[in-house]
Amino acid sequence: MAKVQEKFITSVKMNALSQLAAAEQKKTNLYLDTEIHPKGVMIGPEFQRIGTEQDTIVVFADEEPLANFGHPCRYLLYHAANGNYIKTVPARFPPYLKMQPKSLVAFHQPTTFKATPISIQIPVLTRCPALIPNGNRYAILYSGMSDTRHLNDLEFCYRMLIDHYGFNGDNIFVLNYDGSLNTKDGKPGLWPGNNTAYRIQVTGKGDRADFQAVFNSLKTKIKLDDLLFIHTNNHGDNLGQGSFLCTYPNWGTYMATDFCTDLAVLPKYKSLLVMMEQCNSGGFNAYVVANSTAANTSIASAAIASQSSYASADGLWDSFAHDWIAAQFGQEPNGGALAHNADTNGDGVIEAVEAYNYANSVKNPSDSPNYSSSSTTADNIAFNQQYALWWFWCYILQPILEKYRPAGSDPGSEFFATVAGLTPKIQKLVLPQISRQVETLTKELTPKVEAAFAAAFKSGLK
Repeated sequence: MAKVQEKFITSVKMNALSQLAAAEQKKTNLYLDTEIHPKGVMIGPEFQRIGTEQDTIVVFADEEPLANFGHPCRYLLYHAANGNYIKTVPARFPPYLKMQPKSLVAFHQPTTFKATPISIQIPVLTRCPALIPNGNRYAILYSGMSDTRHLNDLEFCYRMLIDHYGFNGDNIFVLNYDGSLNTKDGKPGLWPGNNTAYRIQVTGKGDRADFQAVFNSLKTKIKLDDLLFIHTNNHGDNLGQGSFLCTYPNWGTYMATDFCTDLAVLPKYKSLLVMMEQCNSGGFNAYVVANSTAANTSIASAAIASQSSYASADGLWDSFAHDWIAAQFGQEPNGGALAHNADTNGDGVIEAVEAYNYANSVKNPSDSPNYSSSSTTADNIAFNQQYALWWFWCYILQPILEKYRPAGSDPGSEFFATVAGLTPKIQKLVLPQISRQVETLTKELTPKVEAAFAAAFKSGLK
């Protein structure tokens, strides 16, 4: 492509800045594309229908740089032949597909992510293995037009499922960008949670076809006692025709109605737990609950149908996804403590509504989280089995695990896979023994406790 003539660059920049009101100049980032957009080409996603009528210089004005797309932005267009201003076109997405081109360069950037403070990495705790419920557990982790922060969220979620809840890795379907660890920012280095290599296993692309392929695979596998967890990330919007997810490779629109048509191919199963991070994700809630074939359905979304979702201040995570996953994991990505205990009823299990309530309680003030479920029973959907004496299970196992835990901040996949593989066998060995002992103690102690109360009330104590 032809380059913008050097003599026009300064005047275009100054004009673009002058197009912003004083308040806008303090928060809007401006980018100049140094390559000319030829006559008759589309700028940005095709569904926006923004094209060039002549060879054009494009300035991109991002009005909410900390939000996921779609959100308010605009294209300022200039004649390539003389640098004169043509017009401003409102938009919802950036003026490129896939990765941001090197030719699109920021020249006014008042809003940036805060630098991540240097901190010591906390060794990951050897957490008590989750009690594995009856039935199989499946998960779909999705991100279409991924930025690095979206992949970071997926990695955090993957580690939560594998390391804490003992999911079978073969039952986790990861649909990211082009079917690899790539993002629009390029291939990432180390995961910022604890500065170790990404462990997530990508199984497909972040598009509707691969999502449909997973649903079609699951419809022959999922049974009445099974659980399905779906996490969607990256970008989305609502252009007045309903909310949608963005898909690779061109910001495609996976509409909420289409998503639920695909979801409805599944047979009956026990539980569907959904967490959506993308902008306008709340527009999926009612459709998911209405079209789910699960006996119980719960969905938490980062933003209502008319609002964007936002990144964390350091730009490493999406705020709502980070907090929801942390609640389920019981720790921050670096192993640090939560803002408060997410297990509000103290039963050792993080139910769907508890994860949502935690994320909502510490939310990014720009987000607008919302929650829907098919019933009060669905509010109690959890990744692990509920058990009255969960603390006794942990009391036995946790000291043993510490003996075999590899040194370092991240014990690694092999350690957690071994624990997950052994957990069902240990459950069969330990839980019946605990239950029998509790039954014996109940029979022995009940009459003694009752006698103590009888004596106390007989003596006139209230």
